[in-house]
Amino acid sequence: MCPPALIPYKPKNPKTRLSALLSQEEREQFAAAMLEDVKAAVKDAMCSPVLVCSELFDSEDVQVTIADTDLSGSLNAILPQNPGPALIIMADLPLADTASIRRVISTEKDIAIVPGRGGGTNAIFMKEPHKFHVDYYGASFLKHMKIAEDAGLSVEVIDSFRLHTDIDEPWDLVELLIHGTGKSRAYLEDLGFLLSVDKGRVGVRRGQ
Repeated sequence: MCPPALIPYKPKNPKTRLSALLSQEEREQFAAAMLEDVKAAVKDAMCSPVLVCSELFDSEDVQVTIADTDLSGSLNAILPQNPGPALIIMADLPLADTASIRRVISTEKDIAIVPGRGGGTNAIFMKEPHKFHVDYYGASFLKHMKIAEDAGLSVEVIDSFRLHTDIDEPWDLVELLIHGTGKSRAYLEDLGFLLSVDKGRVGVRRGQ
C-alpha cells in the first residue's frame, strides 16, 4: 500500500507565534526543515507525500498541489479524487516517525484520527476519502468525529506523542530539542537554541 499523504504547507510567513524568537526568514526556514522531517517519515512509512499549498512553491522531490481556497476547501477538493486510501498529516510535526505513521495507516477502522492539542486534528487516515470531508480550525477534532459519525464511518482515535506534538508556541521547542532527531532540531541548534532550566521548569534560550 502506498497511499498519498496530503501535507498542508504554508511557505510564506509561517508560525507567527514564534515571531518573538525567530525572524520571518528564520521561521520560513524552520517550517521548511519541519516539512523535510515529516516528508522523510511519510516516505519511510511507504506513503507518497503531496504538498497542499496556497501559493507557488517549488519542490524537486514531491508533488505540489496549489489551491486558491482555505485549508478545508483545498483538501475537500482533493479527497474525492483519490480512488484509494489517503492520509492527511500536518507539516509541523517534526517528531513524526515511521512507526507512528504506520500505526495510523494500519487501522482496522474506516478512519483513524490523531487529535492535536486544544481540540485540533494533526492527522487523519481515510480508507475511502470520498465518504469523508474535513472541517479544520476551532475544535476540528470534535467536528471530524461528528462528520465520521454522520457518514456511518467507524473511527479509531490514536493517542500518539510523536504525532500529537505540533510546533506552534515557543515552549513547544522544548519537546523538539529533547526528542527531535531530524533537520528541524539541527536547524534550531545551528541558530544557537539551547534548553534552559529556571526554578525547575524547562524552557529554551538562544545563545549568543
